[in-house]
Parts: sequence; C-alpha cells; structure tokens
Amino acid sequence: MTMLEYVPGLVLGIALVLIASTALPRRPALRDVLAAPYRTPQPSAQQTSYSSPLARAGRGAVPLLSNLGLPRPARLRDLRVLDRSPVEHLATQAACAGAFALFGIGYPLILRLGGIALPAQVTLGATLLGGALGFLLPDRKLRNEAEQVREHLRHATSAFLDLSAIMLAAGAGLEESMICAAEPGTGPGHDHLRTALAVAQTSRKPLWETLGQLGEHTGVTDLCELAACAALAGSEGARIRATLTTKATSLRTRLLAEQEAHAASATERAAIPTTLLMTGYMLLVTFPAIMQAVHSL
Repeated sequence: MTMLEYVPGLVLGIALVLIASTALPRRPALRDVLAAPYRTPQPSAQQTSYSSPLARAGRGAVPLLSNLGLPRPARLRDLRVLDRSPVEHLATQAACAGAFALFGIGYPLILRLGGIALPAQVTLGATLLGGALGFLLPDRKLRNEAEQVREHLRHATSAFLDLSAIMLAAGAGLEESMICAAEPGTGPGHDHLRTALAVAQTSRKPLWETLGQLGEHTGVTDLCELAACAALAGSEGARIRATLTTKATSLRTRLLAEQEAHAASATERAAIPTTLLMTGYMLLVTFPAIMQAVHSL
C-alpha cells in the first residue's frame, strides 16, 4: 500500500477533528470561570485591530483555533508578559502556517516546471512539515521574547531589593524606600515594578500583594517568594530589611550562577565550528591516501 492511499483517510480524520472541535468547544477551566467577573474582557476577533498584515491575513482562522483551546496557558502567560493580544497571535500563527504550507506546495511545482518531477509523497510531506513549522515559529519567537523580559525583571528585582534595603537602613519608610528604589531603573523589568507599585498606591493594597500578583502574572517565582517572605516578616523595619537583604543576596547569587553557566555553554558551543573545520581539513588531507589504499586492496 502506497502512501497516497492514506491521504483520503488523513484528510477525513483532520476534517472530523475540526468539525468536532467547532461543534464541541473546549470547556473552560474552573479557575478561569471564577476569575471571569474580575478580569478585563478581551476583544473578539472582529473587534481586534491587527497591527501587522500577516495577522490580518490569518484572522479568519482565529475562531477555529480558539475552539481548539489555543493558545495554551503557558503561551497566554507569555502574551501577558509582553502585553500582546492572544487573538493577534493566533492570526499570526495561522498566516505563517499557510505561507509555509504554500511554499511546500509551490516549490515542487516550480521544480516540475523545470523538468524535475518529485514524488507526490515528497510534496505532501513538505506541505505538512511546512505548515507545522510555520505554526510553531511564532510560538518559539514569543517564548524567547517573554524569557528575555522575565530575565530583565529578575535583574531589576535584584537591584530594586538592594536599593530598598539601603534606604530602609537610612531611615526611610517602607513604601517610600520601595517607590524610590524603583524609579531610577530603565527597561521592561523596572517598568513592570513601577506599574505594580503604582497599582498598590492607587488601590490601597499592600505592596507585597501587588508584587506577588506581578510574579504570578509574569511567571517570575522570585517575586512570589518575596511577597510570601515579606508578608511573614510583618511591618517591622528591621525584619523587613533583613528579609529584603537576604532575598536580594540569594537572587543575585542565582543570577550570577545562571550567567556563568550560560557563558560556559557559549564557550563550549564556540569550539564546535573549529572542531568541524579541523575534521574537514583532516579528511581533505587524508582522502587521497585512503582512496589509494582502498584501490590497492
């Protein structure tokens, strides 16, 4: 049985999955239902203003992808970190998948016009592989950008805690020291910290509560741990200062260890091109002698 005989069954299976996902949408999680009254409503696919032509090209597939349960909770967290719309991300994924799938179909057709006929299995495989790669590419880019923002937030938190502890030792109040410590920094990490502190001021919530919510919102567990430790320390200046100092030291030590591990990994990767170059050179030098030995047998 050739691979082409599996194509009708594959197409029928995909069609049945799409029909079932549309007729029976995914049930929302209990925590999403409980949090719905307190959450800012998200714009629908028709109400969203797409910022890129790529997203506008794929907006028709957004309802179908949403019924399939996309984006996943991890990607939703990344989108919240970058302050992007899930609807636009799904539209971008659909457009990229379509573009890569068209390339998988078009390239064999171009070769056929040039007199090179590829098997139908190769065309089908290239189409499916191109569509899958195009669909996953925006996810990978989103994950990398969100990790960079989280890394900036961790470094900003370390500097923020150090400055807060210093100002507390100088006699400043807790709220004053934390707000002043967040002011000098630049970058997305300090922007998130300033926003969380501003929310605490305007809503009259404890600073630790908004910092803990920021940690849950961005996926940075260090802020959640800081909020829990500070809540246990209470409101006494000496205990708070000791807590901030200890947390800043541990966070700085962990970030330094991660940077050293990253530098060691980059050093090891830098040796790979040199190794491949030397291997190719040795093959080039020894190839005549190897061929002569083979022919003499």
